[in-house]
Amino acid sequence: MPIVKVKGKYQVTLPSSVRNQVGVAVGDILEATVEKGRITLTPKSLVDRDIAEGLEDFEKGHFIGPFETADAASKALRRTTKRDK
Repeated sequence: MPIVKVKGKYQVTLPSSVRNQVGVAVGDILEATVEKGRITLTPKSLVDRDIAEGLEDFEKGHFIGPFETADAASKALRRTTKRDK
């Protein structure tokens, strides 16, 4: 079992064997929780609110397409924009 030391500003380095087991990389988000006196770090993925709303709309069927060509997509978007104004 790897042992780590709490450094200045309460920083802890995760040993490579631990990082590799869960696939943690630089920039990843971890949720810190306390369970029965133990600190648990759980990898999390955060979704931008706008992306989450877009996915929700898509799941509700609020989308147009698919299109055979980029020109067909552009025309459909122009029609939709005009209609929404």
